[in-house]
Amino acid sequence: MKVDGRHTRTIWLESDGVTVGTIDQRLLPHRYVTVRLETLADAAEAIRSMLVRGAPLIGATAAYGVCLALREDASDAGLEAACETLAKTRPTAINLRWALGEMLAAVRNLPREARLAAAYARANAIADEDVAINQAIGRHGLALIEEIARRKGGGRVEILTHCNAGWLATVDVGTATAPIYTAHDKGLDLHVFVDETRPRNQGASLTAWELTHHGVPCTLVADNAGGHLMQHGQVDLVIVGTDRVTAQGDVCNKIGTYLKALAAHDNGVPFYVALPSPTIDFAVSDGVREIPIEERGEEEVTLMAGKTADGRFETVRIAPDGVRASNYGFDVTPARLVTGLITERGVIAPTRAALAAAFPERSGGA
Repeated sequence: MKVDGRHTRTIWLESDGVTVGTIDQRLLPHRYVTVRLETLADAAEAIRSMLVRGAPLIGATAAYGVCLALREDASDAGLEAACETLAKTRPTAINLRWALGEMLAAVRNLPREARLAAAYARANAIADEDVAINQAIGRHGLALIEEIARRKGGGRVEILTHCNAGWLATVDVGTATAPIYTAHDKGLDLHVFVDETRPRNQGASLTAWELTHHGVPCTLVADNAGGHLMQHGQVDLVIVGTDRVTAQGDVCNKIGTYLKALAAHDNGVPFYVALPSPTIDFAVSDGVREIPIEERGEEEVTLMAGKTADGRFETVRIAPDGVRASNYGFDVTPARLVTGLITERGVIAPTRAALAAAFPERSGGA
């Protein structure tokens, strides 16, 4: 996508062909800063600190992290230690472990001197594949938006999204935003309600930023406004992303997604989830009981960072001194509340049979 008119991805190889460039998303929307990852430790910390975030981008970063590790130690022990280090950074998004599995498969049986080149080749391919997948998600999701526009006689299509499942969460294009960008670029009249997405405010700081840069009309709303908007007929469909989808179609996404799905179900608003196939975890069936939910530091809830009127960047406390806070990063939306899954192979039902039929090479008969 574009930043100030210039195309960019979220992650890339630098001109030296070995170190990795990425965007420090912790500083958006007020500062656009790129950083260079030079070591395994750099890549692991980038994921852990949410300098990079979003399931597909975490996977791509982990893949490049393996490359950086092999520059220092291409032995079996070095490879295993690198994957173990990266696997511990974030527990919920399945793309991280998928990417590490891909990297292991690409280099494990090669002689030590051939591993580094093979690792970079597979990491580059993972990044390119993510872009192609997201473009396909955009094409399949476009049909949903076009159908609503047709029913409204060409009237504006109103979309609600939660958190950031845009190009900043992937290598490029995005998942939930892919149909939005595709429809906008085709000239359809649409508007996006952007949930602020407390406590890290990824909607306010990231989704609103990237939609604005691309020229997509959008309005930032408080997290709890979605149900009200749906009650009053102001939302035509909800599109969100996901960090993990189970074999039976349960969806794990940013905290608050479940509440949006309940409101959509109660008001007859279609609720779609956009996802690349590496986000499907065929080893897990019951999302509520089986998916580990990341609990993050309470300072994300009690503190808030922002830009002051005179241009300074400050972090302030918004809760009483000494009060404790709980900070669950994700929740699970049961498949029964999901209208459909927008994948690179089409819009499919959130069921075990539909997922296995669409991705037989990954389901293993699940």
